[in-house]
Amino acid sequence: MVTAIRSEKDYRNAMARIDALLARVDDLNEEEDRILEAISILVADYEKRHFPIEDMTPPEYLRHHMQQFGRRQKDLADVLGSASLASHVINGHRALSLEAIRKISAAWNIPIALLAAPYELQKKRA
Repeated sequence: MVTAIRSEKDYRNAMARIDALLARVDDLNEEEDRILEAISILVADYEKRHFPIEDMTPPEYLRHHMQQFGRRQKDLADVLGSASLASHVINGHRALSLEAIRKISAAWNIPIALLAAPYELQKKRA
């Protein structure tokens, strides 16, 4: 059953359902494929209304995403293979490489375009 997303709890449940369906995307039947599409549309609408991302840089978006899904810097380090790199990326001190963008996108279902947007790096404090 597909229902409206009216709360943060509904949103998290919908995202978990999407993740479960995507985990077996090659084996979905026609009904499950339609459910995935419908939930994705509802999630996109909810995100557009509650999480405007137009003005976020990739590091800001990553921090926002991590907060929304209860992820920590260590989780990003696990995806990237380096705690130091995760720290530099999150703090905007180092740009994401194409390889890092692909890894994060695949692991966390984040559109590549959100991670590849241009932004100015932050200067490290001495």
